[in-house]
Formats: sequence, structure tokens, C-alpha cells
Amino acid sequence: MIIGAFFCSSLYITAQTPGLGTWNVLTGRFNYNSKWSAFIELQLRSQQTFDDFNYHEVKGGIAYAISSSLTALVGTGRYITYQVTDNFKTPFLVSETRIWQQLIWNQSFQAFRIEHRLRAEQRFTSNGYRNRFRYRISGIVPLNNKTITNKTLFLNTSNEFHFNNEGVFFEQNRYYLGGGYNFNSQLSVQMGWIYRSDFFNQNRAQYKNFLQTSVQFTFSKSKAPTIKNIGLVD
Repeated sequence: MIIGAFFCSSLYITAQTPGLGTWNVLTGRFNYNSKWSAFIELQLRSQQTFDDFNYHEVKGGIAYAISSSLTALVGTGRYITYQVTDNFKTPFLVSETRIWQQLIWNQSFQAFRIEHRLRAEQRFTSNGYRNRFRYRISGIVPLNNKTITNKTLFLNTSNEFHFNNEGVFFEQNRYYLGGGYNFNSQLSVQMGWIYRSDFFNQNRAQYKNFLQTSVQFTFSKSKAPTIKNIGLVD
């Protein structure tokens, strides 16, 4: 699928956006029990390295573990995109309120874990209503332990495809490669590289590199075991 995505992108008139942008993420999770959990996430994004910030979001949701390998979630959020240059330069370009539903299916092969995520989004933007459908496949492997537990180094890679039912069908692709450290059941940090491809009308495409840093806090009401989630909610 990754090879197919890059092959399709070669059919477009392309442009590489200069500079290394940043995605800065803070996530809080609350596990009520082994079935129910909730989250809230804050993001700041920039077009240069910690400069020219042009995007922020806040979102949250509730998840239910159908089984040890399958989780359903509903979420909502508020997203604001500003002009590309300068830091949150007004007026903003697009404001958006989003609702989504998703399923996450985990597969384990000894220490290696594969995560499949399907998401349907309803996007109420200042430019009108839009739908979007997303599929992400992730691979997670611990380096110094058999599972993601206390004091665990890990590697994480993923590729995500964004589709629309109107306009450009294949709208965006996000490839991620990174790693992190899980301190304990409450704190995890991660850093990696995101290569984002955006596809537009008239066979135009744009590509951008980002440095992603994220910090995740997890709080649990009970000691019942839950799946350790690594990576972004986004």
C-alpha cells in the first residue's frame, strides 16, 4: 500500500515545501476500567522548526474496548488553521468542528504489534461541510523488553491514507517513523519524522517534512489491565 501511494503521487505536479515543520502534541488519557477510557489532546503545528506556527487543535473522546484486540471510539474537536507565514497570523484561513467514529484492531506477533485504525470524520468547516475517511496501519516494537512496560524503549512506524467522497478522492498521505520511551504506566514520550503528502485538483501535490514530539500522560481509576496505546490520537 505504501508503494502504491508513492506511485500515485508520481502522477502529480509536485512541490516541496521548504523547511522542517513541527507537530507538538500533549495527550492525557484516563482509563476508567478495562473497558472504558477517555482522552484529551492538544496540538500546535508550525511550518518551520518551532516557528511560523499556523495551526492548533483541541479534541477529546470516549473509547470502549470491545475485546482485548478491538476498540471503538467517538470523538470531537476544534481545529483552527492560520496563514502559513508568521505565528498564528490573523485572520485565520479555516476553522473547523469535527466529529468522528473509529475502530482500532490490534494484532500481536510475539513482541511486535500491528495496529489497524479505521476512522470516519464529519467536518463542519468555515468553508462548508465535508466528509473524510482514514485508514492507518502502524507497527510497534519494544527494544529492551518483551512488551511495552516500564522503562521500555520502542520503535514505531505508520502510514495513513485520507480519502474523500467528493473532490480529490485520495487527499492526503502521512508516513511516520520514530521512537520513544515509556517511563511507566503514567508517562510516555515520543519523537519522529512525518512526511506528509497533500493532493489537490488539477493533478497538483505538495510535500512537507515535520518533526513530531509528543508527551502522553495516562491516569487509571482501577488497576485492571488495558492496552498500552503508543502514538498520536490524531
